Amino acid sequence: MVVLGLGYAGQAVARAALAAGFPVAATRRAPRPGEAPAGITLLPFAEAGPAIAAATHLVITAGPDAAGEDPVLATHREALRAATGLRWAGYLSTTGVYGDRGGGWVDEATPPAPLQERTRRRLRAEQGWAAALAGTGAALDLFRTAGIYGPGRSVLDDLRSGQARRVDKPGHLFSRIHRDDIAAAVIAAALNPPPPGGPPRVLHLADDEPSPSAIVTEEAARLLRIAPPPLVPFAEAHAAMSPMARSFWAENRRVANAATKAALSLAWRYPSYREGLRGILAEEACQHGTDPA
Repeated sequence: MVVLGLGYAGQAVARAALAAGFPVAATRRAPRPGEAPAGITLLPFAEAGPAIAAATHLVITAGPDAAGEDPVLATHREALRAATGLRWAGYLSTTGVYGDRGGGWVDEATPPAPLQERTRRRLRAEQGWAAALAGTGAALDLFRTAGIYGPGRSVLDDLRSGQARRVDKPGHLFSRIHRDDIAAAVIAAALNPPPPGGPPRVLHLADDEPSPSAIVTEEAARLLRIAPPPLVPFAEAHAAMSPMARSFWAENRRVANAATKAALSLAWRYPSYREGLRGILAEEACQHGTDPA
């Protein structure tokens, strides 16, 4: 398996693939010695062509560039054409391709309707991968992923650093997914791919409980045994948000996952933010020998 993009989610996928028995190579733009987990071959992205050509499984975590091009297809299309042993590829996309649904549900059969340029680029990348693999005999899974969190990247860290805000926007919900559930789903899909030659399979990496941001912050503060930050009306918070944050708050949808879990015979380890936050604290406690609460 080659993991194209050894970032936050990519590292978890690479470790899970290694544990599942795959030989694993992964890429970084400019890798540093010792950066890859033990047992994983780390390659400069520009030099990954031979590994791609020899791969049986690919996982693509790198997003499209500012011009809208998928970097793997732009750089390694010839290597992909030479990958005659490729059986499966998984592309990590975003649930943002569904656009704003006014708080309504989207499922794996819902047609995409992206409203923002960054999510239009993602949809074009999905389509680019489908076109690139058409007729090759390799199966393609499109993992539409909700907001990613996990150790070192959660509201727990925001609270500790004083960066957390508790924004009040009634009726606004976000879907989330723990990093380790992403890894488990990707490996389950790689081991149970859709039939080759068919259309891409859409899988939703989103937990079971879309929730308001404010209550997630409250739960994290409770677990840390600190007072939550004050509730800030959305109109006030919006003025101080970055353009990226505003784009997230501009859309409101709930992401269903029943078809995904059925296809993969999988239940989430962290079905909601509550289990996910407790799991992060337990992992920290294990690493540092401290009280998880």
